[in-house]
Amino acid sequence: MAKSDEIERADVRESRESPFATLQKRVAGLKIQENDNISHNEEDDEPQVVDRIESLCINCEDNGETRLFLTKIPYFREIIIMSFSCDHCGFENTDIQSAGQIQEQGTKYTLNVTHVDDMERQIVKSDNAILRLETLDIEVPAGRGRLTNIEGVVCDILKDLEAGQRQRKKEDPDLWQKIDDLVQPLLKMALNQKFPFTITLDDSSGNSWIEPSSTDKDGKYLKSEYPRTPEQNAALGLGEVPSSTQEKGNSHTDSETVSPSTGLTAHVVPQIPTTSTPTDQDALEDVDILEGHSYSLPTPCPGCTKPAHLNLQLVNIPFFKQVVISAVMCTECNYRSSDVKTGGEIPRLGKKIYLDVREPLDLQRDILKSETCYLKIDEIDVEVAPGTMGGRFTTVEGLLTQIRDDTKGTVFDMDDEEGIGGDSMTEPKRQAWTRFFDKIDQAIKGELQYTILLEDPLANSYIQNPWAPEPDPRLREEEYERSEEVEDDLGLSDMKTKMGEGGEYVRETFEKEDGKGKAKAKAAEVLPQYEPPDEEL
Repeated sequence: MAKSDEIERADVRESRESPFATLQKRVAGLKIQENDNISHNEEDDEPQVVDRIESLCINCEDNGETRLFLTKIPYFREIIIMSFSCDHCGFENTDIQSAGQIQEQGTKYTLNVTHVDDMERQIVKSDNAILRLETLDIEVPAGRGRLTNIEGVVCDILKDLEAGQRQRKKEDPDLWQKIDDLVQPLLKMALNQKFPFTITLDDSSGNSWIEPSSTDKDGKYLKSEYPRTPEQNAALGLGEVPSSTQEKGNSHTDSETVSPSTGLTAHVVPQIPTTSTPTDQDALEDVDILEGHSYSLPTPCPGCTKPAHLNLQLVNIPFFKQVVISAVMCTECNYRSSDVKTGGEIPRLGKKIYLDVREPLDLQRDILKSETCYLKIDEIDVEVAPGTMGGRFTTVEGLLTQIRDDTKGTVFDMDDEEGIGGDSMTEPKRQAWTRFFDKIDQAIKGELQYTILLEDPLANSYIQNPWAPEPDPRLREEEYERSEEVEDDLGLSDMKTKMGEGGEYVRETFEKEDGKGKAKAKAAEVLPQYEPPDEEL
């Protein structure tokens, strides 16, 4: 039996076992009649490709037909495509729902559309996702799911805004003008005459997606994951909102900080006992974190909200600084995650680290990539934006392996072990991705020479120097001034770090000394006095 026949039969068997398969595999077990219509295979009990259900039309209250198509998006996951049509009144409607499980974390995609080819990228928007056209500050709230592309998203927004414009121009000219100011640039975007613009897709369930490309560079395509808040879990049916959260609303205790960009709450735990339980929280104030000791703290699981364990350990990296390695483990849903946080003060200058990988021995070096670090390897076309992978403390080989596995899981179908792509992946795209992963594989095996760049504005990243404290000929570091934009993104511009004589909070500013980059403090800038709320007093 030929190998191609074996693969085809295996694909047919898989489509029988699971109701979800790519369109390519679903039609493999069907036969085509002379009139070119797809029919049921009489020899097997496989269901038809499209299921038809008689259902009530909400427009004329007569019976119409709903068609359900259970399939997989190539290099994504299972979805249900639904289409309703009524022959009596002509009403039609389409929808898409995720048939896969709710993911362990929420996801946020950011795409900078710079070329007409970007308009053809596929988008899966679940009914929990919020889509924003950042350039025009337009938001499409959570609601009906969609399977479309960038051009379809722009056209849908344009169609919704243009609805009723003629009537508005007569009744409310001011409102008509405001909407028209958005319609005109949207029209240019739809006609491929206005670039660039930015689209973000934020889904707390993790079941939305924007198609990537092997040519994405310089922060053009970003994907980040984040733990859900209790409110988001409750909205997804993964538990109830804690009573304390309902009573306080948006207020937070003095042991919590809130990210203005994501709204996520970070719990600051300065001291943790080795055997912490919900009933001995008073012991937190009497125990210090010691280097080399492991600590455990109960925490809700980000995936299922059930009780889980947060394990912490303080590690001292020689010739660098102390870092806290954390891992969350849940016995209920098998959720696993790890992260690395650095401590100490925030340095005034950012740092760039270059490592020249020249032999397989260099792959064994320890490397710490913080969550604010930008990673770039020109020789293999790899770029990792800040926040994409979180903090990682591993080896060079381990970091490259994780980049390859994460990217491959996003690009190819989840069950595509051969890396051939789905039926919607064109041959040029498949070849481009194959070349991309071949380069990474060669880099992991030490068959290529390349240079790794770590650019960290907070100088919290590190690459091991085996000859420390002697200089390493393959490792070099550079310090640089952070831009005002980076300072704002990191929240450093608004930090109040000193108490003035009059009781007001002030912020120190710095200037260069003799052009050598050495910092010296100058007159502190006085900020408005901060008065904490009564509950914090």
